[in-house]
Amino acid sequence: MDKVKLIDQVIKAIYAVFALVIVSFLFLVLIWTNPELVYSPRVSPADWQPRSIQADLGKGPRESLVRLGHEIIIETSKHIGPLAPEIESRLAGNNLSCQSCHLDAGRKSGSASFVGVANRFPQFRGRENKMGSLNERVNGCMERSMDGKPLPEGGLEMQAIVAYMEWLSEDVPAEREAEFKGFAKVELPTEAADPIKGRAIYTKHCQSCHMEDGQGQRPSETDKYIYPPLWGNDTYNHGAGMHRVITAAQFIKGNMPYLQATLEKPVLTDKEAYHVAAFINSFERPQKPNPEVDFPDKKLKPVSTPYGPWEDQFSQKQHKYGPFQPIMEFYQKEYGIKKSK
Repeated sequence: MDKVKLIDQVIKAIYAVFALVIVSFLFLVLIWTNPELVYSPRVSPADWQPRSIQADLGKGPRESLVRLGHEIIIETSKHIGPLAPEIESRLAGNNLSCQSCHLDAGRKSGSASFVGVANRFPQFRGRENKMGSLNERVNGCMERSMDGKPLPEGGLEMQAIVAYMEWLSEDVPAEREAEFKGFAKVELPTEAADPIKGRAIYTKHCQSCHMEDGQGQRPSETDKYIYPPLWGNDTYNHGAGMHRVITAAQFIKGNMPYLQATLEKPVLTDKEAYHVAAFINSFERPQKPNPEVDFPDKKLKPVSTPYGPWEDQFSQKQHKYGPFQPIMEFYQKEYGIKKSK
């Protein structure tokens, strides 16, 4: 009997060893054919690319919030604008999308990208003259570029937008951070920006997408814009950063014509971007209420801010169209403040 038990135990042990060998073999095959399961090769900074919702976002509660944030960025009007189903959700005042300016859902360099932006907050904001949060920065866009009202700080939409920005800001190589901050550099001409010169540039490079009347293109009034309007009633208001000629010129140089220009290879020259920015911003657009409260310390106001009051005696026309160098020199001499925009 003891001999039978011993044989039975030996057989079981042989089976166990055999099963272990089979499992180990299958595991090795799995690792051999899918090395990324245990080894994630380090991507060099030069080869690194911003995260993609389609390729890099997993599943889970946080990921669902990130995905909603991405949807709001590309379909802003349908979530929080005039096309939102619930009236109380219609806080954006126009039908632009966040990605009308923050191109490729905030992934493109040279277009005030969201890549790395969360890592730069809180930060001092001259427009409010205080340290500001990322939530406050989002609401700055809501009240200006989106010509609307602030999102509730603790609301789902704000949480989703910030979650998306934070997700895009993770694991950005230090060597690439500057590339995704702000806009292209523009060497400012010493002459005033000229809307008449800008009209010819607009006709040649911009009109085919944004149309002769500047009202952009969309399939219907219930759809988002394919190409956004640049002036008129359904675009950014006069308090938006894009209404400053210098800021607009920087954005245009690095991104327009759309899908042709890049930060590294612009299509327009600095002068062309400068003049076409003046043309675009020469038209009527919505007016932001109470713009005079912006920049409590008026010395910190950008020289190209087209609405007063200012801490100088230069005209409204010069603040809007330039030349800007004399204004910059004034602030450098009188207040020791070096300004670039």
